[in-house]
Amino acid sequence: MRIICNSAELSKAAANVQRTVSSKSTIPALEGILIEAEDGKVILTGYDLEVGSIIVIDAEVKESGKIILAAKNFCDILRMLPDDSVLLECDERNICKIKSGETDYSLIGTAADEYPELPTLSKFSPVKMNLNLLKDMIKRTVFSVSTGERNPVHSGVKFEIENNNIVLVAVDGARLAIRREVIEREDEAILNFVVPAKTLNEILKLNADDEAEIEILVGDRHLIFRMENYEIISRLLEGNFINYKSAIPMTSSTQVLANTRRLIECIERTSLIITDRSSPVRLVVEDGVMKFSSVTAIGTATDKMPAEVEGSKVEVGFNNRFLIDALKATEQEEIKMEFGSSNQPIIIKPVEGDSFFYLVLPVRI
Repeated sequence: MRIICNSAELSKAAANVQRTVSSKSTIPALEGILIEAEDGKVILTGYDLEVGSIIVIDAEVKESGKIILAAKNFCDILRMLPDDSVLLECDERNICKIKSGETDYSLIGTAADEYPELPTLSKFSPVKMNLNLLKDMIKRTVFSVSTGERNPVHSGVKFEIENNNIVLVAVDGARLAIRREVIEREDEAILNFVVPAKTLNEILKLNADDEAEIEILVGDRHLIFRMENYEIISRLLEGNFINYKSAIPMTSSTQVLANTRRLIECIERTSLIITDRSSPVRLVVEDGVMKFSSVTAIGTATDKMPAEVEGSKVEVGFNNRFLIDALKATEQEEIKMEFGSSNQPIIIKPVEGDSFFYLVLPVRI
């Protein structure tokens, strides 16, 4: 293999692929980046048996070929190259020379045939949507996925796609996040699948203009996110995702309209004396006021703010971090909150519409 390409472009592509390279694997080849050169293109691949990424960049291919290079060493070298272009030349012994300006390196690589084959989709249902819209939906739900190992399917976000509606759902046993949108879609297939949070965090790192589209190809056990010269391949999580709709209260006794920023600040101030996760913040809602308080081994804190309140007085305890996460995810100036009794969930909705829905279970006080 012998290629010449832009060093900055190659460095950026390698750095992106490196995020899906296995840091420690029983298959040594997976700790490297697979580099393939053919027909004026260089294809870089990283894979850790769960998530893989493929990036294609333009290059002057003098001689086609392929090789695996240690990801960290290769990326470190590319970041420090002094010139705008770089020459990669690999021989039959898998020795790869890297030259840029007056700088020369020689890396010992691995034969490309030792790299495991990435999953392919024999049949799939395609979904196209705006990339920034998908990123927004992921950002507003992925924080609620479970980090425990009791039910692995909850370590991902569930996608529900029917007609022109797409819904993302995340749950961790103590909170629930739902984000809804309408997209243009020709395929009438009803899709339900769960994507690992790790995969979705890779989507959040993609940069593109406002009009950029991403295509989601959904297979039986894997899916591919595809845009321009970049693909992210991921396994799907298997298992029984909780029937989250049954956990949503059908009625509420108290409704509140509140300024989101002031609400977050009140909770943050009241939380300053909380030193462990088991200490709740107490909230009392009555007569147009939201009163917050906390009591821990180091002291007490109280705060309050005005709000539009309809309904009866309610008193509830909650995990401060969970409620703050949900409030920040709304990205709204004002939100609607709904309460039942002290042992019913706290609900957060938009003032109008149903684009998002957050539920936080109460904590005993």
